[in-house]
Amino acid sequence: MLTAIICTYNREKYIGPLLEALAANDLPKSEYEILLVDNNCADNTRGVYETFHQAHPDVQFRYTVEPEQGLSAAKNRGIREAKGDCIVYVDDDAYVEPSYLRIYADYFAQHPEVMALGGPIRPLLEMNGDPALTIAEFKRGHTLSEPAWMTSYTRALLCAWMDYGNQVREYPHGRYPGGGNSAYRIEVFKKVGFYNTELGRKGGNLMGSEEKDIFDKMHAQGMPVRYLPEPVLHHIIPEQKLQQPYFDRLTRQMGISERKRTLAISRTKYMKRLFAEAIKWGGTLVLLCLYTLQLHPAKGWKLILFRKNVTAGLLALIKE
Repeated sequence: MLTAIICTYNREKYIGPLLEALAANDLPKSEYEILLVDNNCADNTRGVYETFHQAHPDVQFRYTVEPEQGLSAAKNRGIREAKGDCIVYVDDDAYVEPSYLRIYADYFAQHPEVMALGGPIRPLLEMNGDPALTIAEFKRGHTLSEPAWMTSYTRALLCAWMDYGNQVREYPHGRYPGGGNSAYRIEVFKKVGFYNTELGRKGGNLMGSEEKDIFDKMHAQGMPVRYLPEPVLHHIIPEQKLQQPYFDRLTRQMGISERKRTLAISRTKYMKRLFAEAIKWGGTLVLLCLYTLQLHPAKGWKLILFRKNVTAGLLALIKE
């Protein structure tokens, strides 16, 4: 059995459309369950669950509350509660297509050596603050245009965009599945441990690095992780995620997260991360020059701000 885990915090307007999409999957209902992990929601998330459960009695659907605040704690609760021998984490503000769960289930069944999988994540810019409208228009082929300063780098940052092509492959060196579209055999967590609750988002903060921590441990044990091109997750992006305040908070807390993650391993690991940051500064300055020559300086300056904020977080120059 496959367990689709949705960890959620105050996203009631997104949960309904996502649940409907999962219920429409072509994997037989007997072969998967949906587990909704409520991380202390103060909105009507439970009401959405009850409405869906009544409308879809044929879907194996469970609801649980994780009282410890934080995405890592919610993910850990999902692992403990899952009945499946494989789990798929699905972002709570996303849309998936009918083949989504079946593709993961089939690949795990056919490749017993593979311990984790991931797929593409593609942004859907939200229309009029309405995820249901956004999905409906997407199905009709209508989507909003991205801001002029957007690049593949900022798209990955703000929208969790990820795409490594049209072929099954190993992830590029240093890369790993996005947390909102990742699948594991449950035994992974018996071997490497659960998510570090000092990392990841908590309430309104934007900390991260919890997935990177897990995949670093998997890599150290030689566990195969593969990218699949077909299980696409469409990530719905509200307008506020494209505004400057969100950008600044996110990038600063990325740096803080990396400082915490690397120092938890060793001082040497932290120093190596600082060295890597210096190299990234060099690449960012090259990109600024290239975008300026292409008459797109806004793209380059956005990357400079990205790097500046991450560095400040790494060096503890800002408060958490």
